[in-house]
Amino acid sequence: MRRTHAAALAAALAAAPCAAQALPGWGRVALYAQTLRSTSDDGRASSFTELSAAVTLRSASVENGGVEYAVDMRGADAPSSGRPDRVSIYDAYVGGKLPGGVVGARVGQMWLNDLGALGALGGFLVEASPRGASKAGRLRLGLFAGAEPLGFEAGYVSGVRKAGAYAALDGARGRRHVVGWIVLRNSGLTERSVVTVTNFVPAGKCFFLYQAAEVDVTGPAGKGSGGLTYVFANARYAPVPRLELQANVHHGRSIDTRTITQDVLNGRPIDARALDGFLYESVGGRVTVEVVKNVRVYGGYAVDRSNRDDVRSGRATFGVWAANLAGSGLDVTLSDNRIDRTGGGYDSWYASIGRSLGPRLYLTLDASTSRSVFRFTDSGGTLVETRPHSRRYGLSGVLNLGRRFSFLLTLEELRDDTSHEERGLFGIIVRL
Repeated sequence: MRRTHAAALAAALAAAPCAAQALPGWGRVALYAQTLRSTSDDGRASSFTELSAAVTLRSASVENGGVEYAVDMRGADAPSSGRPDRVSIYDAYVGGKLPGGVVGARVGQMWLNDLGALGALGGFLVEASPRGASKAGRLRLGLFAGAEPLGFEAGYVSGVRKAGAYAALDGARGRRHVVGWIVLRNSGLTERSVVTVTNFVPAGKCFFLYQAAEVDVTGPAGKGSGGLTYVFANARYAPVPRLELQANVHHGRSIDTRTITQDVLNGRPIDARALDGFLYESVGGRVTVEVVKNVRVYGGYAVDRSNRDDVRSGRATFGVWAANLAGSGLDVTLSDNRIDRTGGGYDSWYASIGRSLGPRLYLTLDASTSRSVFRFTDSGGTLVETRPHSRRYGLSGVLNLGRRFSFLLTLEELRDDTSHEERGLFGIIVRL
């Protein structure tokens, strides 16, 4: 149930592109059924079936006062695996704002997008915003407290409480600056105390910067040194209409604060390496050029490290995207990722061709190669496997019946040196 910072940013921008702009209410229900069958060269076979649903309902925004509500949840059941049902609840709250939107409150389960990946909360939120907006933007001050929701179940983590506050400044064209503070208490012990900083800065029509960071005030359960645990920055600059430059910086430590806190509570010794965390980092850039109308070519390079003890590896990317190629109606995508790593590099290709068949149906043929594959286990779990070489072929189609109904069908085949898999996915989407 963990949203990425990019997803949180998209949700925040969709919710309030301008502080005073009201958005209408909307809803969507999606039902999916997928099945997978895997056969190895020695004759062993396994299968997996999953049914899932997603429900989203949101009232109209009430910037100037009124009652609001939201429901956003996902659920999945794998009948043949014996795996417990999964439920992820992002929003299930009611609330409102006083006339003028000066003070608002929400009660229930909610995801506070201003706090990024730490925004899951079951409790209450009170937000105040002074009347009007200055040249710098509109200020919002939030205070919240409650429980920590479970990731894939309906309910809350036993003994864990969350509280904090934030200050946000919203401006024109989605500009936003947020500073937040979150405290997680586990059975009376401070599990985490974190300061979050998020900025989205557009400059004119040709530049924007998005940045998110987390700084732990103390180490997990009071152990370790804390410090910067996550930072991500993405900048894009288009000096001329057909040229775009992009730069990314991604750095973080992966620390299992929940397990460390439980070990402290139970009197177990703490491994110093667990306090330091699993380091990952990436620094890179990309250049995109529109060579002719609706045809774009891009290339980029990044330097990555996915383990503190690993040496840095290079990753080169290249791609071509074309819409309505030469007036044929075909949309074409071709990309290649090449990784230069000690002990042997590899590359992964992706290609797709799509076309509308009439005003309602869109079909896509695609193929890809990869080194790692995601698959379901016999018990219904999931696993990422590294294989010498795998090839995937797919056919997908989307049928839109008016504004309210859409149908999705995807068929895939995955082959490698020792096995092959067939997958199918069918979905129905109803817009309310």
